[in-house]
Amino acid sequence: MAEKKQFRAIKGTRDILPPDSALWNWFERTARDTFGSYNFGEIRLPVFEETELFARSIGADTDVVGKEMYTFEDYDAPELVELRAAVVTWHESAAEGGTVVYASFAGLLNRFLIACRAAFDRGSIPRTPGNDSILKNLLGEREIFLTSIQSVRLVENDRAVNHLKERVREIEFGDSLSLRPEATASVCRAYIEHGMHTRPGNVKLYYMGPMFRRERPQKGRYRQFYQIGAEVLGQSDAPAIDAELIEMLLNFFRRAGLTSTTLYVNSIGDKNCRPQYVELLREELRKVKDKLGADSQRRIETNPLRVLDSKLPEEQPVIEKLPRIADHLCAECRDHFAKLKDELNLRGIRYEENWRLVRGLDYYTRTTFEVTAAGLGSQNAVCGGGRYDGLVELLGGPPTKGIGFAIGSDRAILSIQESQAAAADAPGAAKRHLPALAVFIAWMGERAYPAAVSIARKLRESGVSVELPAEEMKFKKSLGLADKLGARYALIIGEDEVASHTYTLKRLADANQQKLSEGDLLEYLESERRGSR
Repeated sequence: MAEKKQFRAIKGTRDILPPDSALWNWFERTARDTFGSYNFGEIRLPVFEETELFARSIGADTDVVGKEMYTFEDYDAPELVELRAAVVTWHESAAEGGTVVYASFAGLLNRFLIACRAAFDRGSIPRTPGNDSILKNLLGEREIFLTSIQSVRLVENDRAVNHLKERVREIEFGDSLSLRPEATASVCRAYIEHGMHTRPGNVKLYYMGPMFRRERPQKGRYRQFYQIGAEVLGQSDAPAIDAELIEMLLNFFRRAGLTSTTLYVNSIGDKNCRPQYVELLREELRKVKDKLGADSQRRIETNPLRVLDSKLPEEQPVIEKLPRIADHLCAECRDHFAKLKDELNLRGIRYEENWRLVRGLDYYTRTTFEVTAAGLGSQNAVCGGGRYDGLVELLGGPPTKGIGFAIGSDRAILSIQESQAAAADAPGAAKRHLPALAVFIAWMGERAYPAAVSIARKLRESGVSVELPAEEMKFKKSLGLADKLGARYALIIGEDEVASHTYTLKRLADANQQKLSEGDLLEYLESERRGSR
């Protein structure tokens, strides 16, 4: 009796079993609570998309698109699949009849082409110019092959058969789809498809779920891996948006017990200054090309910024001497980066500048950042993010500013486990907070902004959902946006409120308002959250 096959998880995938699954649930619940307190909403995305979406957004010449995606054809012509398989697996043997066998191949190919043309005409396979051209050309090439079988050598017939097989493989039976290797492109596609640019204020979204890349598995890295990410899409690229997104990320890590982290930030310029830097970098790399490995040599021409990502020890002395983008930023990008650092300092966020922290795609703009964690060895990044102001337009949408990040859940949880930070409190219940936006902070005046940032942080730490505008707005416009966002309260902070240490809390449903000290305000809203009022 034959031994039954024992099925195992595919290489690069794994099962998450109890009690680890409880830790994963808690980790994701903590993310939902944290992001909700910053007025982010969850978006759930398809696991697969059109391949072209990722090719256009990530870049057709990247390793992700070129080597790592799981791509398949979505077709509605099963009978053609069978015929195509017969054609491309056909094997000739001169011993079985010499040139006669090649005529049988021509007959099989003819059956396939007739079936393909019928399917094309009725729309069962894509009626694209490419398919139409291939079918027409193949008919002519088959006729030439059939008439030349007797007059050429067997080796030439073999060569012609292989050519015809390759042409058959080029016929598309359906759409090319790919399992998602990342989610930012999908978020932008959904933003465009559903007209989300018409919504009030910035569109703030988060997602979580599996991603797929065919790469070499290693510690904390899998072929099916999990990400938690967040994106802000809208009309402003104010540095305060970048800083608040980073603050939310670090707040989440703190709540999750991931404390041994380091934040790195950089600016990679924009379309006005980055191209000149890229050309300068390419010129300098050409001078030291013989000191670089094969991958870096290839990237000199295709994407020189990616050379800065190299982890090869022998390349590090060379890279350290290369020009730094910070020395080549235009005035606007220098100002944006300086203001970002001011915003981080205002929030008490520690960071290190890393000039090698780049994103090698054209749509990335200005801010880039990365968080590393202890316990993961050399591949210790648990989160990466950046501003991508050109991506929505690249995908056919309206002019839109964007910034986001993606957390590698596998690595983050591994770091928590190895640092034993997920001890007794890890599987605890998530905090309960208001189901909708609780407080919109309407701040006015330069002196009011630090107070607004401080109060927003304290309310969020209590589980209260808060929207803090990144830029000063006129009072009437502030209240209008608060109403459109569905906020329950507007917290009004002006220079007079800062001077008197009292703040006006206005309930938007009935315009009832009261003046409260900071302590009374925090107590009132926290009791509101607990449902005691």
